Amino acid sequence: MGEAADLAPAAEATAAKGRVAPPMPWRTRLAVLAAGYVTDATRRADGTVNRRLLGVLDKGVAASATPRNGVASRDVVIDAAAPLRARLFHPAAGGAGSQEGEEGRRPLPVVVFFHGGGFAYLSAASPAYDAACRRIARHAGAAVLSVDYRRAPEHRCPAAYDDGLAALRFLDDPANTAARGHPPLDPSRCFLAGDSAGGNIAHHVARRYALDPSAFAAVRLRGLVAIQPFFGGEERTPAELRLDGAPIVSVPRTDWMWRAFLPPGADRTHEACSPDAAVAGIESAPAFPPATVVVGGYDPLQDWQRRYCDALRAKGKEVRVLEYPGAIHAFYVFPEFADAKDLMLRIKDIVAGSE
Repeated sequence: MGEAADLAPAAEATAAKGRVAPPMPWRTRLAVLAAGYVTDATRRADGTVNRRLLGVLDKGVAASATPRNGVASRDVVIDAAAPLRARLFHPAAGGAGSQEGEEGRRPLPVVVFFHGGGFAYLSAASPAYDAACRRIARHAGAAVLSVDYRRAPEHRCPAAYDDGLAALRFLDDPANTAARGHPPLDPSRCFLAGDSAGGNIAHHVARRYALDPSAFAAVRLRGLVAIQPFFGGEERTPAELRLDGAPIVSVPRTDWMWRAFLPPGADRTHEACSPDAAVAGIESAPAFPPATVVVGGYDPLQDWQRRYCDALRAKGKEVRVLEYPGAIHAFYVFPEFADAKDLMLRIKDIVAGSE
């Protein structure tokens, strides 16, 4: 079970026994190995991605107006010029998590979600993220707008952050929140969420919003859920060294991802990467939302995530840490992990607290 406190010593003790991954069923272990293989097989030494092969290995699933597991979905256009799309998920009318009453459906809170993948991989249509967003929508009784942001290295920083802000502008337009084909949406109960690189994007979108909230007439950010957010630096942390060989994340992979994402000539002191630089200016931004940061005990990135929490606190921001000592990076996309279900219930509580 996750704990809403900073339990770093417990997490470190869990992974300090010489293991770099917790015990897993063989099917889960194969799925985890396959996720790492997709990254390694498609990233090139010249800094590009083999998109054709990636399209074969990560074949997207279609949106479905017919509910799957109680949740319907449709693809929407955020910005035709970019082009930028998103997938909108919502609980089916009358199903578990729906908010339909005698007078019709109440407007749903909205979770704007950013998928992981090191800024360069995966999409809103990736099977793991399509399923994860359905689970969030079902458990939280919320709409989930999963942003199919532009990926590196073809689109470097700040393209993904620009796309995230464009998604908020989309929700700020009443023509979109009250459109036919989905329940009405309540942009005044808006949350940002994402995992890994998506957690990084969620933070930077929250920061941009908070520095100029008057640009939005309807959108109000109520919370930020950063699930094992991807931050880094020039040095190697104890967790990165101790968990060499851990699933999903490795130093060679993250090194490649930062080179692919950061602006040309930038190093990892850049605000996109460094936890300390990432929070610049938010001390004077009261609209920055309360943050929930998820940390896993088998995640090599955990030290950077704790530095991020410390940086937020140093700016006077509210931070809640959920520690899962037995969790690998991206654990929550594997529903067979008990911690994955626990996190869904925590997100449900966060969204319910906005009513």
